[in-house]
Amino acid sequence: MKLETKRLVYAFIFPCIFVLILWLVFFLEKGMAADWHHWGIYPRRLVGLKGVLTEPFIHSGVKHLFSNTLPLIILGWCLFYFYKGLSCVVFPVIWILSGMITWCIGRESWHIGASGLIYALSFFLFFSGIFRKYVPLLAVSLLVAFLYGSTLWNMLPIAVIIDPSVSWEGHLAGSVSGLVAAVIFRKEGPQKPIEMEDEEDDTHENTDLIDDAE
Repeated sequence: MKLETKRLVYAFIFPCIFVLILWLVFFLEKGMAADWHHWGIYPRRLVGLKGVLTEPFIHSGVKHLFSNTLPLIILGWCLFYFYKGLSCVVFPVIWILSGMITWCIGRESWHIGASGLIYALSFFLFFSGIFRKYVPLLAVSLLVAFLYGSTLWNMLPIAVIIDPSVSWEGHLAGSVSGLVAAVIFRKEGPQKPIEMEDEEDDTHENTDLIDDAE
């Protein structure tokens, strides 16, 4: 298997394992006839603070979990493929940060699901590509905008008019955490290559210096 093919395949490993764990938790909860919503985030209460770590694993139903599955795999793959060396740092940062912001700004109710993490990944990938001005990463930014741009309204209070169960606060928190991470890590990971013309100019300058020295 070629190196590039391996990279393509390996980038799927973590997102797929993560999603598999979400489904295992869901089936375990249903199999035990349990209700684990209290493992979500309850804003501004200590009892709900543990949800910062556990919220993404808890879903209200099959539809809720299924709607999060494909975006997590696609966006997770983009993160682990295009930001290979940085992904293992970015993922936990946006996870914790989005959870903490939700805990601070959310309505007094249980907030569950991995959708906040999806918004965090979307915003990180979108703004990170723009900040780096590197064509392959800009292409990822455009892809993310095309696939998930229409979901922006779900991070606004108006979302509750259509569906009161939507945690727009969690979506907004994820978006903010993704943007913050993109700013913080903008100088780390993949960067726009130095233009060849600049390298040639440097070579000529060095040659001139050598000639002058002679």
